[in-house]
Amino acid sequence: MSTKNLVVKTLNELYDLMGLSHSVIDQSSGFSILYLQDLFSEYPVSSIPFRPNFFSFLFIKDAFGNYTIDDLNFPMVPGTVYFTNPGNFRRFEWHKITDTCLLVFNESYLKEQVHPDIYREFSFLLTETVEPRVLTPEQFVIIEELYTFIYREHHGQSPYKNKVIGSSVVTLLLKIKEYFFQDYNPIYEGNRSSQIVKTFKQNLEQHFRDLASGKTDTQLRVQDYADKQFLHVNYLSSVITSKTGKSITAWIADKTIAEAKVMLQDKSMNIKEIAAKLGFLEASHFSNYFKKHTHQSPADYRRQLV
Repeated sequence: MSTKNLVVKTLNELYDLMGLSHSVIDQSSGFSILYLQDLFSEYPVSSIPFRPNFFSFLFIKDAFGNYTIDDLNFPMVPGTVYFTNPGNFRRFEWHKITDTCLLVFNESYLKEQVHPDIYREFSFLLTETVEPRVLTPEQFVIIEELYTFIYREHHGQSPYKNKVIGSSVVTLLLKIKEYFFQDYNPIYEGNRSSQIVKTFKQNLEQHFRDLASGKTDTQLRVQDYADKQFLHVNYLSSVITSKTGKSITAWIADKTIAEAKVMLQDKSMNIKEIAAKLGFLEASHFSNYFKKHTHQSPADYRRQLV
């Protein structure tokens, strides 16, 4: 795999690869929020080229640098908000940071703590590339109030902090939707490859929505996703891998585990029922699959839930 196709699962992994200390980052819940001025002390700071396996928002109150998303390069200036989702090629260089907040989360966190049907309300999370937006001072003040509150809760000890943060993230996403997407046209987005990736993600999400609702009990194969776009399976596989750094099977696996974790929170469903809902013919097959990707059994995962 080329450096440009290096997929990193967490922010900790990225900073490890860059040789940076990251003791202030805790992504054990699939969510983290931090101020970058607490992390970097010497400039410039340049990242390796990478593709994250997580979502991120970057709120730049006062900083300067450059940011690359796919083949687009943008200056990082005060008052800017950046959003990127899993699969985007990224590279950044910081020249100076005075006040900048980074919020990162994975799909499992969204499904578990924010909303199980997150993409219906916030379809922009599936968007291939979202250009950064310079907000008005009034807009940025509102966004800053939200991420400052989330930061305090994340580093606090409230027994309800996961629910409080989840609700606050909904509010933050609604304001992002208001400021970024009032004039967004989903019909046109980037080139043909971008459209193929976006459609694949939408088809993947819809299929797992159908599984969860009982509309289907059959897992889709890679060939099925190719057929939905009238593409040769090799071409679809090539586009997805080259554009996101992840294979289709990896996308399917990540989605399966994210949905399984949500269902395991529902104690009224036994593991056999969850396996059937996700299209597994045998509960043992599901358990082995879950353990392969998470290093713990579904029963062990369920027992650790608060």
